[in-house]
Amino acid sequence: MEGDNKKPSERVGDILCEKGVISEEQLQKALHKQKETGDYVGEILIYMGFAEPEEVYRVLSRQRGIPYIDITNLDIDAEVLQMIPREFAEKFTVLPLFVEGSSIKIAVADHLDVHAFDGISTMTGLHPEPMLSSRQSIRKAIKENYARPDQLENDMRELVEAEKREERPPQAAAKEKEPDTPAVRFVNLIIQQGIERNASDLHLEPHKNSLSMRYRIDGILHEATPPSRELYTAVIARVKVLANMDVAEYRLPQDGRLRMDEQDIDIRISTIPTIHGEKLLMRFLNKNQLVLELSKLGMTEPQRKMFENAITEPQGIVLVTGPTGSGKTTTLYSALAYINTRDVNIMTVEDPVEYTFDNINQIQVKSDIGLSFASVLRSMLRQDPDVLMVGEIRDRETGEIAVRASMTGHLVLSTIHTLDTIATVGRLKSMGLQPYMLASSLRMIIAQRLVRRICHRCRGQYTPLKENLEALGLTPEGTYYQGRGCQFCNETGYRGRIAVYEILPVTKKLSWLISRNAEAEELEKSDACANMKRLRQSGAELVKQGITTAEEVLAKTPSQE
Repeated sequence: MEGDNKKPSERVGDILCEKGVISEEQLQKALHKQKETGDYVGEILIYMGFAEPEEVYRVLSRQRGIPYIDITNLDIDAEVLQMIPREFAEKFTVLPLFVEGSSIKIAVADHLDVHAFDGISTMTGLHPEPMLSSRQSIRKAIKENYARPDQLENDMRELVEAEKREERPPQAAAKEKEPDTPAVRFVNLIIQQGIERNASDLHLEPHKNSLSMRYRIDGILHEATPPSRELYTAVIARVKVLANMDVAEYRLPQDGRLRMDEQDIDIRISTIPTIHGEKLLMRFLNKNQLVLELSKLGMTEPQRKMFENAITEPQGIVLVTGPTGSGKTTTLYSALAYINTRDVNIMTVEDPVEYTFDNINQIQVKSDIGLSFASVLRSMLRQDPDVLMVGEIRDRETGEIAVRASMTGHLVLSTIHTLDTIATVGRLKSMGLQPYMLASSLRMIIAQRLVRRICHRCRGQYTPLKENLEALGLTPEGTYYQGRGCQFCNETGYRGRIAVYEILPVTKKLSWLISRNAEAEELEKSDACANMKRLRQSGAELVKQGITTAEEVLAKTPSQE
């Protein structure tokens, strides 16, 4: 047969296409992007979310005859790490793994980088042997294994003490053109520490007789060494310069942003005047940590399938609810990534636009010039959209436009602030939306919370309190885990977060009840609500799997009573 004589493809993209990992359309999009950037097709496929890094690099491994290694959660001996400086590892994206005789095994993304291998050979006196791993996993492993939060904290402390001993005005230090002033060094350190500690926010706050500085890591605030009072003004000025804000304006709130291109990180800056001086907030938006795979968000398999069915409907509203910082935007972005194809016109209106996507039209709200959610949404309907994503339904006007859009053939995704799924219906009615309109448009309501993951490096078995197990419907006979605390997790026992979900599909029976203006108690008795896995029940599943602790789920989810 003709197929028997067909020569196997040697190109990575073709191989992935043949294996069914990517589609022909996705390959063509990546090849088109390659003409613009000149990057490897495999890296482009990963960046565009079409293929997992592990899938691409396993194909590269077989294609090039170089062993593949999964370095996720890999503990590397400190003596091996000392053989190659962190700066070198970051520059060439390499990671020393272990020594074997006269050779040193090195995780690499580019096995043809002669300069990297020459440097490693010179520094170690050993023969470097490459092992393939994805660029993303190597960068993450470098951060984890060369962790330096203690060193950075010491550097900040020493800098503050040194500045206290110096006799020069901080205002002059901020305005100097010399790039190595104390203010410049301090700002560089706090940004570096925020990135390395995977912080979401940094708060620098003035008080009557002191200053405080705290990083929010996995939802919890942690103290750090603040600048001296003398250095504080110069630090604020330096941040404003970096973020293109008005250095001379300290009486009004200001917003700005700066970008760390090398690490693909945006930092949103906000200052606000308090009675003791300006308070500074830095919000770290790390695109490398954005999870866009629905299978990795934390949904159970039945929940994920229900969600996928809802977001592939041609029309209707899918709402995600939860408090600020509960991961709602990530869930919506994951939905957009799932349905983002060339034959779908997707438009979003956000405040702010946190992450950008190819092939999606994203619009930033600017209330000061009248560009509100409602006004943008009204204009977007004249742009022939298939899918609309509204950052938040805040008022009746926005809600009514979203409902009408969903009833005229559009899929609408949005967020709203309520306690749980059932309370969302009451919240929409309280805005003034008519029950019959909600009944016709709502397709699914999702509530979510973020719980901290147990640190994998110091995880060990423990016995939760009996009352905590009872509250989650768990038995004392089960095997449960907690983190004991280590340097990797800043002695907290937790590292990273995962979402727990409560997913309510709006069935015909539930839609009928909503149209009759039924109260929350009556809605809860419907089959859809009775069969729904509540937030704490979803959290209990993660406890049984050893992903989080009973105490964490109880602290982050509302009682069902």
